[in-house]
Amino acid sequence: MNLQDTKYSKFALVREMMDSVGVVRGFDFDQTRQIARRIQSVGRLLLTGEGSSRIFPAKNAMRKAMTWGLDLQIATDGSRQSAQYDLSNFSVFCASNSGRTKEIVLLAKKLAEQKNPNRFGLSANPGTPLEEACARTFVLTCGWEQAVAATKSVIEQALFYESILRHIAGATADGNGPELAEKIQTALTMPIDAAIVAAAVRAPTIYFAGYNDGVAEELTLKTNEITRKKSDFLEGTYAVHGIEEVMDPADVVFVVDPIDEEIDKFREVLAEGVGLTVIAIADRQTPFTTIRTPEAGDWAPYVYLSAGWNLLVEIGLALGIDLDKPERARKVGNELIE
Repeated sequence: MNLQDTKYSKFALVREMMDSVGVVRGFDFDQTRQIARRIQSVGRLLLTGEGSSRIFPAKNAMRKAMTWGLDLQIATDGSRQSAQYDLSNFSVFCASNSGRTKEIVLLAKKLAEQKNPNRFGLSANPGTPLEEACARTFVLTCGWEQAVAATKSVIEQALFYESILRHIAGATADGNGPELAEKIQTALTMPIDAAIVAAAVRAPTIYFAGYNDGVAEELTLKTNEITRKKSDFLEGTYAVHGIEEVMDPADVVFVVDPIDEEIDKFREVLAEGVGLTVIAIADRQTPFTTIRTPEAGDWAPYVYLSAGWNLLVEIGLALGIDLDKPERARKVGNELIE
C-alpha cells in the first residue's frame, strides 16, 4: 500500500490501516498501570465483545498470558454466551467501538444489576450506553473509523489488553511503541508479489491457518469484508485433519508463522495431496512461498496482522472492489436502539 498513490489513498480503509502506525507510536502504556493491579488482585479476567473487538485483542492476550506463565486466568467468549456464566469473581472487559453494540451493552447492564464492581468498557466513543453500564470505560485514541472493516481500533484494543498483562508480568513495554510502529509500517507498505495476489484472486476459498492467537482468525473475517471471498480459519493442524477432503486445488492457504514441526505435514497433505497453493506469512523464509515480515519478537502478531491487511487490500483492488462499501455488512452489527 502507498498513501501517495490515489489508487490506495482514496479509500478510508487504507487510510485507517496506515493510521495504525501513529496509534502504536503514541500509545500510552502507563494508562493501564492501575487497572492492571486491580485485575491482578481479582485473578480472573474475561475479555468479551463481538467480531473484531474480541478476536485478536482477546486471543492475543490469552496466548501471551499462557506463554509468559502469568498467574491470571483469562477467558473469552461472545457476549450472549458470557451472559450465561457466573462472572461474580471475574473482572470483565466489554469491548465495543461504537459503545452501542446490543449484546455487549446488555451484558454490562446485567453485571451492573449483579453489582459486579469490576466491569469495564473499552470503546472508541465517549458518552455511550456501554459507558453508562460499566464502572469505568476507557476510550481509545484512534477515533471512530469510517470503513466498515475495523483496523486501527483492533490494534489499539490489543495493545491496551497486552499493556495490562505487561504490567502484571513486569515485562518491558514503555519505549517499544516507535520500534513496533516502524515494523508495522513496513508490513503495511511492502510490495506483495503479483503471483500471490493472482493466486488468491483465482481461489474459490481463501484459508488462513496458524496459532489460535487471533491473527489468522481476524484475517479470515477481513477476507470476507475486504475481498468478498469465502474464507475459513484453520486453527493449528485443523487444515490437515479432514477438511482437505473438500478443498479445491485452486484454493489458497495462508499459514501465519508456521510451526516448524508442522511444515512437512502441510506440504504433504495440502501442497502435494490436494495440490493447492500454500503461502506463509512469516519473519523468516519457509519452504513455502513466503511473505517476509520484519522480526518483532513477541510483538510479531501485530506485524503479521498488518502484512495480512496489506495482502487483502491488494486482492480487493485486483478484484475491482470498493473497499469501503460492503453490500451487506454493517459498521455496527446489532445496534442497541433505546
